[in-house]
Amino acid sequence: MIKAAFCDDDLLEIDEINALFDRYCVERDKKIASAVFHSPLELLAEIEKGAHFDILFLDVIMPGQNGINVAREIRQYDRTTKIIFLTSSSEFAVESYTVGAFFYYVKPIKAEVFCQLMDAAISECEKEKQGSLILRSKSGITRIDLEKLVYCEVMGHNLVFHLDDGIKFESTGSMDELSSELEKYGCFLRPHRSFLINMEYIKSISYKAITLNNLEKIPIPHGKCSEIKNLYLNYAFNSKRAFIL
Repeated sequence: MIKAAFCDDDLLEIDEINALFDRYCVERDKKIASAVFHSPLELLAEIEKGAHFDILFLDVIMPGQNGINVAREIRQYDRTTKIIFLTSSSEFAVESYTVGAFFYYVKPIKAEVFCQLMDAAISECEKEKQGSLILRSKSGITRIDLEKLVYCEVMGHNLVFHLDDGIKFESTGSMDELSSELEKYGCFLRPHRSFLINMEYIKSISYKAITLNNLEKIPIPHGKCSEIKNLYLNYAFNSKRAFIL
């Protein structure tokens, strides 16, 4: 479910945007979770605790706080939130994009514009969620493209995700749950209880190990080589890859 949040110190503004949000959900027949924050400190406290919002409407000019600086702090925890700035001044419009703003709009906001912004933000969120995975790592919340995921391994009580550019992300989670979640994509193979491999990156398979394109080797348990080869060949055939036996 999409999660939205609204942060503004002006109670009248919050009431207005809440009314627009409720109307939008009814007219579009959408179920969207929402949260309201009357100060950026409340918002940051929730995000620091691990809360994630897909869409955030954030005021820029608030007592003691600049919304741009608040967004900059949010980006330390969450790089994926669609931040829509609502403000009474155009002064910070250019600076807003240095923190990855989705949109910057000068108040008052009309119902038609609010609906357009919500439509665009939701569309972008849904597009990103197809073929991607959201991780909560030590560096914050990150969305990774599954096409770039080479393999995942269990290390201690954590999962380590290896991407094709050499970047690694460490996250809590269960390999069983991850394997089940990614099964629908058809390109992930679990040759070992501690490894999950993207078959797009397989270079060769021997009776002892799978060699990946980056020349890393993933161990194959005794007696599972034939089964793994058959799974890979079936994937290659269904993907219409050319190969010679």
